[in-house]
Amino acid sequence: MEVAMFKYETIQELVDAAQTSGKKISDIFIEDQAKAMETSPEEIIARMDEAFQVMIDCTVRGADKDLRSHSGLTGGEGYKMLSYAADAPEGGWMGSYMTKAVGRALSASVSNAAMGKIVAAPTAGSCGILPGCLVSAYEDRGMDREACVRALFTAGAFGLVVASVASIAGAEGGCQAECGSASGMAAAALVELRGGSPQQAATAMGIAIVNQMGLVCDPVAGLVEIPCIKRNASGVMIAFTAADMALSGIDLKIPVDECISAMKAVGDSMPEALRETAGGGLATTPTGKKLREQVFGKE
Repeated sequence: MEVAMFKYETIQELVDAAQTSGKKISDIFIEDQAKAMETSPEEIIARMDEAFQVMIDCTVRGADKDLRSHSGLTGGEGYKMLSYAADAPEGGWMGSYMTKAVGRALSASVSNAAMGKIVAAPTAGSCGILPGCLVSAYEDRGMDREACVRALFTAGAFGLVVASVASIAGAEGGCQAECGSASGMAAAALVELRGGSPQQAATAMGIAIVNQMGLVCDPVAGLVEIPCIKRNASGVMIAFTAADMALSGIDLKIPVDECISAMKAVGDSMPEALRETAGGGLATTPTGKKLREQVFGKE
């Protein structure tokens, strides 16, 4: 979905605008985009609904037990987790709902690795987190589809602030900028979906970011597969946890905009080897090097 000019530079500006008007973050963003793109709010919502359908579809495609990435390094993770959710007593330690949410996140990420159509939210490497959260809310908790679609606008508005103030690219800020931002966006969306306040949505994003601050980007063989796919799974768990903490009334104490600035400072201080270059972390372990040779041959 194309995004028009965005006028908010901080999360708090968005929160204040919503609180002053008595509206949700999503309402503010929908109106802002409709005006900027000279179209109706209904058209903006319809286009976001198309993106939500892509999210649904990629969780189905990626759950195919025979689907593999072109490298051959990954595939089947989503299928295995969803099968486990169905077969394990009580759906596993996390329970059926959360286990299936993780399974959907893995499926969407596998679909991406296998060159399927996904929604980069905010990036392809973190594409499983929002579907894992919102598709699960829609399909397993019976949340209204339009409410889920509207919640995506809240996620998008918060993500645009992060992209403007800090970064959503692993090459600039490490995986904290990708999965960390996606998890924060999802947490904010979940809060709105549960009827939480704009301030609680902001707090949820801050909690999610704090819990992934410093996460490096170290893709094995330089591919968005290992450990990226599994980090989408943990991002889902952090998003749900952050949302429930915020909804319970727990205060982060550090304003979300300061968390975002801190994330940028941490990313700026990361060595280049830990910023999507496959020059450090898991990419340079003995097994990581062998996997690279398996895909590309010896240097």
